Amino acid sequence: MAWVTAQEMRALEARAFSSGVDPGALMDRAGIGIARHLLAHFPTPGHAVAYLGKGNNAGDAIVVLEQLFAHGWSIDFRASHPQEAWSELTQQRFQRLHSALSNPCPSASRPGPLLLLDGLLGIGAHGEIREPLLSLSREMQHLRETDGAIVAAIDLPSGLDSDQGIPSKGAVIADLTLTVGVPKKGLHADSANDSVGRLFLVPLSELRPPADRHPIWSFPSTHPCRLPPRPHSFHKGDAGRVAVLAGSVHFSGAATLCATGALRGGAGLVTLFLDPDNPAQPPPEIMTRRIGSRIEAAFSARADARVLGPGLGELTPPQAQTLLRHLSDDSVPLVLDADALNLIAATTSLDLLAPHHLITPHPGEFARLAPDLAQLPRLEAARRFTQRHPCHLLLKGTRTLICQPGGELHINPTGHAGMATGGQGDVLAGVCGALAAAGHSLADAAILAAWLCGRAAERAITYGSESEQSCSASDTLHHLGGAFLDWKQVRR
Repeated sequence: MAWVTAQEMRALEARAFSSGVDPGALMDRAGIGIARHLLAHFPTPGHAVAYLGKGNNAGDAIVVLEQLFAHGWSIDFRASHPQEAWSELTQQRFQRLHSALSNPCPSASRPGPLLLLDGLLGIGAHGEIREPLLSLSREMQHLRETDGAIVAAIDLPSGLDSDQGIPSKGAVIADLTLTVGVPKKGLHADSANDSVGRLFLVPLSELRPPADRHPIWSFPSTHPCRLPPRPHSFHKGDAGRVAVLAGSVHFSGAATLCATGALRGGAGLVTLFLDPDNPAQPPPEIMTRRIGSRIEAAFSARADARVLGPGLGELTPPQAQTLLRHLSDDSVPLVLDADALNLIAATTSLDLLAPHHLITPHPGEFARLAPDLAQLPRLEAARRFTQRHPCHLLLKGTRTLICQPGGELHINPTGHAGMATGGQGDVLAGVCGALAAAGHSLADAAILAAWLCGRAAERAITYGSESEQSCSASDTLHHLGGAFLDWKQVRR
């Protein structure tokens, strides 16, 4: 899914209205779409409070309240201005909801979250938030920090510049942003990450996004890669073979997490190559070979994809030379992570990177690979790297970026701050390997793996019993199945 500026978004809306689209009906569809995302994200009804400005974003928020109330939520609202100052559409939607709002359910009777809907400002706002909106923005922030409230921004957080992505003083800090129609340009800026939180798209068929514009947000509803049902005659060889070279005596967990990621990512056969003294105990479904010459064995094994690097540790000079030689000679799709990337950086062997390689660095590893690019904005740094080196890049971070040779760039919207814990990258590398072994292009394997792992971590909180503080890589593994279903069913 491409993006638009505020001016372009207004032009899309004007074109739709001139063609006969009813503005009120479009508002209803937007609000219903937002509510569907929220109901799926929060399966237990809670208490929702809409923070309303004067414009049509407030109308969207009121439609969301209407939908939540119909699904068992208690609702309330906080308005910045008297009703006579609201837009006509917002007043009409409020009148429709008035009977429900006049007798709201007591919040104490709802075990779910306290959800604050930010409907203060839309894409037309500029500059700092002023009173009386500022007090409401601060109130949301206070409830978020002290009462565990969750802030959901309608279209974009109030006070965030929709084109530049720069938050103004007093801007709303959202946990979720539900952008309507087409993502706004400012949402993918590095400066917007802490304001936007998890991004959801609410597509509207009446608002057609521009084609061939990068970066592209990766949503199940807009990405062409589907996961069709497997034929009944499918067998494990069809699912793909993955060879994993990972782990060392002191980093045995990385090997297990990576290989299990490949297993949970759909591979039919996973073989893990370990040193003889590695204490790792992977699941019984994973074939384990403990062998002194494991580098040669991993590269000579029959495989549809290989994964190298997680927890590999520091290699001896002969081992390093052997691995680099095989990198040069091997033509099987290859995922390079962690210590494999550190070796490439330390030996300045970036010339070995090829189109059948997918590298998955975190920011520190990327800085070692390309120190001159590390201080640039992430989007620019990713583009420049793949222009220099003809490999596929998955640059991990708050917004994981996937860049193909030649510069086509995708942004992953899923995940949360609870993924800032050891082992998540090991799982991701394994899932990338499984999807590549299944026959997906490396670009699609990276896009899918990033989305699936982020979504699985979200599910660990939404459907499990985890929090941002307790979520682990093992929790991500456990919820990958549900994430696959969400992608297949075009949810989230």
